[in-house]
Amino acid sequence: MEKKKFVGFGEMMVRLAPAGVLRFPQADSFTVNYTGAEGNMVIALAYMGMPAEMVTKFPDNDIGRCAYRMLRKYDVMTDHIAWGGERLGVYYLERGASQRPSKVIYDRKHSSIAEAVPEDFDWDAIFADAGWFHFTGITVALSRNMQEICRQACVAAKKHGVKISCDLNYRKNLWSTEEAKRVMTPLMEYVDVCIANEEDSEKVLGIKAADTDVTSGKLSLKGYSNLAAQLADTFGFEKVAITLRESISASVNNWSAMLYADGETYVSKKYTMQIIDRVGGGDSFASGLIYACLNDFDNQKAVEFAAGASCLKHSIEFDFNLSTVDEVMNLINGDGSGRVQR
Repeated sequence: MEKKKFVGFGEMMVRLAPAGVLRFPQADSFTVNYTGAEGNMVIALAYMGMPAEMVTKFPDNDIGRCAYRMLRKYDVMTDHIAWGGERLGVYYLERGASQRPSKVIYDRKHSSIAEAVPEDFDWDAIFADAGWFHFTGITVALSRNMQEICRQACVAAKKHGVKISCDLNYRKNLWSTEEAKRVMTPLMEYVDVCIANEEDSEKVLGIKAADTDVTSGKLSLKGYSNLAAQLADTFGFEKVAITLRESISASVNNWSAMLYADGETYVSKKYTMQIIDRVGGGDSFASGLIYACLNDFDNQKAVEFAAGASCLKHSIEFDFNLSTVDEVMNLINGDGSGRVQR
């Protein structure tokens, strides 16, 4: 039976970063990549062999076409990309090390996708052969137009029987907690699977995990389980997934995750990671979870697969997870030695 496609909707940007862990004032050149939350996910899923489509809007210029070719390079479907507008958004990344945190600076105002209009997207055509739709709080935060476009997308997805997931992904540089809550709360009625990290549920939906301090790295599993149950009860989510990051430093993190489904909490094993590139870690978790759901993994295996996929991504340069299903399976089945394969 042919698998139905995954659809990601959001912004692709140019990532500009100094080499290695140089600081911005030290850099006389930048490494270029084309990336974005939903783009990271469609690339990861396509790399795992799933049919995946990116829906976005690109400027009709050489930079827009570079981002388009990045998607095509990884066999992402692009049939419903809109073209027009003035520019592709940019973000600058200074990668942290040890006790110095990473830093991101956005330059994305008036980007093509932020100024998109509802007429740019034919959601009935997009969802005709789709099985899953994903958007993030980043996408909704881009503009008022995008808020309405995301609402229309969710309505159409439900009409076509498409599952909907949302990563809350709060970004303080894009909007306030008050606006995020006002806009995102009504969209939650359409969402089947909610994905969050330590802070998102509080910043976006006003619901906080008990006995947890993300700055100190103190995490309460019981608190998160209660939080997930509260989210599921409040909004009717089928599943709630929460990543559990313990930041020992910018270079070393403990990483695990939990999944709440059917009134039960499922927790993955914990990994201690030496980080190569942290950006996109949450996107790789979300794509791993969706891969598991689309392939009918049980809940425990699903959260293990998602956490393992994201663990591997932290060892990979740039934002998207170029890990195969076999590589993730080897890790979650106990082979985390990192020994040379030959």
